[in-house]
Amino acid sequence: MALLVLVGCGTQQQEAAGVRDGSSAGTAADGAFTAMLDEVARPCPAPGPVEKPPGDAAAPAPTAGPEVELNAHDWCASARHEERITREVWELADPTPAKVRKVLNDLGYIDERIHGLRRSGAATTFALDLRDKGGRLCVNGSVDGDKTLVEACVAPRKGPFSFAK
Repeated sequence: MALLVLVGCGTQQQEAAGVRDGSSAGTAADGAFTAMLDEVARPCPAPGPVEKPPGDAAAPAPTAGPEVELNAHDWCASARHEERITREVWELADPTPAKVRKVLNDLGYIDERIHGLRRSGAATTFALDLRDKGGRLCVNGSVDGDKTLVEACVAPRKGPFSFAK
């Protein structure tokens, strides 16, 4: 019996740390996180294939990065995540990792999706794994009390999350 309990816990942890695939397994925190992702992306186009982003036809098109690798749904959602996170962490006078984690948790981002939260000089840096419904969205952030930078990045399509620098 104890072996079954341990095996079950490991499976839930792996699913929580992985990409949501539409299965019904998960915890209440996972459900709240999924609901937050859906709410943030509600006004965005449905997930689908990557298309060329709108822009100036005369300007050189990027060949890599979020503009090329994110689908329209993730590209739209990235702007909404960036704006809501920036607005909340902007006010932190001394943005320690604990304070930044609290803000992110209060916004609905769960610990399993917060990566690399650490102090680097005066700044606290972090990455969020926002992969959902086959997307590749992640967000990198840096907060130092004077400047806040939160920007989209591209995560691996499947498997463990790795930092996009």
